[in-house]
Formats: sequence, C-alpha cells, structure tokens
Amino acid sequence: MEFLWRGGAGGDVIAAFPGAWNPPTRAHVAMAEAALAHAPEVVLVIARAMPHKTLEGPPFDRRVAWLRALCASRPGISAAVADSGLFLGIARELCAAAGAGRVLLVCGRDAAERIVNWDYGPEYPTIEDQLKEFELLVAPRCGPYEPPEALRTRVHRLELPPEWSNASSSGVRLLRELGQPWRHLVPPEIGEF
Repeated sequence: MEFLWRGGAGGDVIAAFPGAWNPPTRAHVAMAEAALAHAPEVVLVIARAMPHKTLEGPPFDRRVAWLRALCASRPGISAAVADSGLFLGIARELCAAAGAGRVLLVCGRDAAERIVNWDYGPEYPTIEDQLKEFELLVAPRCGPYEPPEALRTRVHRLELPPEWSNASSSGVRLLRELGQPWRHLVPPEIGEF
C-alpha cells in the first residue's frame, strides 16, 4: 500500500474505504466522515486493479488527484493506492503499512452484498474466515444491510444522513451525460476538475 496523503494519526484501529472514485461524491465524503466515529483515521483506497470491474472513464492519475484533493482539507482522512482490489488484500496491506491491529472496511449496502455473496473460489478463505481479519462498516444505500446471522458480530451499521442514501457516482455520471445539474452531488474540490 502506498499512502498518497496522511491526514490521520493512525492508531490501533483504522478504517479503509475502497472505491473506484468515478467520481467521488458528497455521499462518499459523508461516509468517510461518519467512519471517523469508529476509527481515528479513514483511508480512501483506490486499487491498481479491481476484481469486479475495469477502470473506465477518468484515468487512474486523475482519480488519485481527486483523492488527494479530498484529503487536503479533511482532518482524519487519508488516501492510498492498494495493490489488491479484494477487501481481504486491502485489509492485509493496510495492517502492514499502518500497523493497525483492527481494520474496518467502509462500504455501502450494495458492496456488502457483493463481497458477502462473492464466489472466492478455493484460493481465498470463505467470507466468514476473511471477517476474522477485518470488520465491515456498512452504510445504507437504498435501505439498510442485514448480514447473515453468522456474520453479525463483524458487520456494523454506519450511520449516514438519509439524503445521501441514493447518491452514487453512476448517478452523477448519468446526470452529467443528460446535461442535468450534478455539481451539488460532488465535493467542490472535484467539481473544479
């Protein structure tokens, strides 16, 4: 893991917020700031390669610049590039790079459903075993996430203002394509790009 910006003091507990960041939204910022109630540092993470999608649209370097811009004015928020795109790999990289003993991974309901139901195959541990190495902080996206009973002690609700429940990067892209107002959904630092 390569840190791009350190805005937090680190510590034994650290939160990682992985994403494609195409573009970062005010909902992403709200989620990161809400995660600061659970950890003294939240790291916005972009992976060099993602397991479930390819990076289309803005180039990787622009996304990195967006993350740096977001962190510059937000105490406790850091940014990093991970080699792995899987939550388990990101958690392991973060433990090695920051020395954290407890890693919380921030995501929305859609991402939680995806990683819990993902077919990891024989080369990766089951999700139950992965959640022994990290925990999830899940924000409601179009409704709350209800984890399977076996995972409930490792999956926590991330409180998010209701106005951000439906905001998404794909929604911003669609509004922009349609020529409709979209800047109100992105942080001012991103709108400048």
